[in-house]
Amino acid sequence: MQRYLLVLRFAAMSDDPRLEPALATVWPGRATAVVPIEAGITNRNYRVEVDGETFVLRLAGTDTELLGIDRAAEVEAGRVAAEAGVGPEIVAFEPDLGCIVTRFVSGSPIPEEALGDEAVMRSVVASIRAIHGSRLIGASFPVFRIVEGFRDIAAARGVQVPADYEAAHAVAGRIEEALAEAPAPLTTCHNDLLNANFLLDGDHTWIVDYEYAGMGDPFFDLGNLSINNGLDEDAQALLLRIYFGDVRDVHRARLALMRIVSDLREAMWGVVQQAISTLDFDYVGYADRHFARLLANADDPRLTGWLDAAGAAV
Repeated sequence: MQRYLLVLRFAAMSDDPRLEPALATVWPGRATAVVPIEAGITNRNYRVEVDGETFVLRLAGTDTELLGIDRAAEVEAGRVAAEAGVGPEIVAFEPDLGCIVTRFVSGSPIPEEALGDEAVMRSVVASIRAIHGSRLIGASFPVFRIVEGFRDIAAARGVQVPADYEAAHAVAGRIEEALAEAPAPLTTCHNDLLNANFLLDGDHTWIVDYEYAGMGDPFFDLGNLSINNGLDEDAQALLLRIYFGDVRDVHRARLALMRIVSDLREAMWGVVQQAISTLDFDYVGYADRHFARLLANADDPRLTGWLDAAGAAV
């Protein structure tokens, strides 16, 4: 009876009918204290305490497969990241309920400006490199095809694709051609390196949320990290120096170009979410902001030089 009283008390804070069945399935007959985590713009997340242990329970958002999310692939990537020492342990996976449970890891959020600190950047990069160096996973992340797929899904569901998409897609085509001259070896990548997915625990950085993980271009991860965390040019140089050691023009160029590609993915992700999400979030504004920033960066007079330099082997 005690467990059901606790569940009922906190379930009232959620309108997701899957919460109580998920708790009963993962922890049958055990008392659970549940508190919603007010973070995330795709899924519903809860902190769950059971017998002195703490976990994070995620309930998948509506139609998230249209965002390219495969929950079994997410679990595989999460387990690989845990093996690499940078992701939390996967405790349970209940696909019929859209439920994934991970062990809670302690740590502090990393403010964007903190990434300019060398010690913090070294910690973050060490964890990213651990993911890139981990064993292969089954999912792939062909980012240029993904954004085109988002366009098609949005249009099919009656969402107006912003006019900025055509100009942005044309730039992405030029970038794809440049990178194809000497493709970077595919590695296991996270592909969603928002600062909300980092937790600094002493000198170690945990990286959470492997929804978009897949085999891809490691420069997308670096560009994604850079643009999503507002890294200025000094911080970008620090990122490249720590990751590569010997930084060459091709590294600088590919980072700059993948910052643009990352914003295109984010913009079109926001467009698709307008068709499928039930969460209270301004996805229109989210898409507009990312389109505006990517077009501003694509207008940089250095773009042609970046495209030329990016064709070299890395």
